[in-house]
Amino acid sequence: MKDPLLITKNEILRFYKPVNPHTHKGLQGHAVIIAGSYGKIGAAVLASKACLKSGCGLVTTFVPKCGYQILQISIPEVMVVTDENANFITNIHLPLIPQVIAIGPGIGQELGTQKALFEFLRTNRIPLVLDADALNILAQNQSWLELVPENTILTPHPKELERLIGKWNSESEKFQKTVAFSEKYKVIVVMKGAPTHIINKNEIYKNTTGNAALATAGSGDTLTGIITSFLAQGYEPKYAVKLGVFLHGLTADIALPQTGYQSFIASDIIENLGKAFLELDN
Repeated sequence: MKDPLLITKNEILRFYKPVNPHTHKGLQGHAVIIAGSYGKIGAAVLASKACLKSGCGLVTTFVPKCGYQILQISIPEVMVVTDENANFITNIHLPLIPQVIAIGPGIGQELGTQKALFEFLRTNRIPLVLDADALNILAQNQSWLELVPENTILTPHPKELERLIGKWNSESEKFQKTVAFSEKYKVIVVMKGAPTHIINKNEIYKNTTGNAALATAGSGDTLTGIITSFLAQGYEPKYAVKLGVFLHGLTADIALPQTGYQSFIASDIIENLGKAFLELDN
């Protein structure tokens, strides 16, 4: 296995685009986030807010009906479209064509949701980020992976990765299997962990930011929102993932002196994004 290339600030600055002073929200991209089910609407809130706070111009979130008021009250900047079902997603219908769609945080694995994901993948041609329960559903229906657009981004934690590629007996086997998976389905895999790695076909990248504070509920939902935001803003998938994992980790490095490891929560990732961007701009 070849040595991973490091994702450093210098590497990020090679492709990072500071915001054009003459931009407007339409130029900053429109993202759709399909997320949430009863008891897990928080995942939709975290992903959507992280997406906005990473510079996306417009965010529309698709949730079951039970999430409508929660989202409208907790993030007034986000637009909301609801499924006809109260508690989980059963039929994905979007009244717009965004630059990117993220799907998975908190959606659960109800049969109706699985069918909705299949019907969505069958007709969708828009760039995708797949996370959480979308990955768990795909792990049970591997042939559906043939339906995803090339360079779709998958963001599994170790258990979700194992469900997708099977068990491994060593770190090198884990990487070999993930490279083979990435090549087979022509997808980019964000292998979340300490540290996080990105597998893009036979290229392996190792992130240099982040610490144990990120091992907390909702951390992955915010990462999905951040990566989705950069895709909406026009970054190519291979750059959006690098920038996303780097900034996500950087928020924890910035916050650590104030929060310590134990008191850092996913909302702190969102709150520290501004400082993380300023570190890139300096």
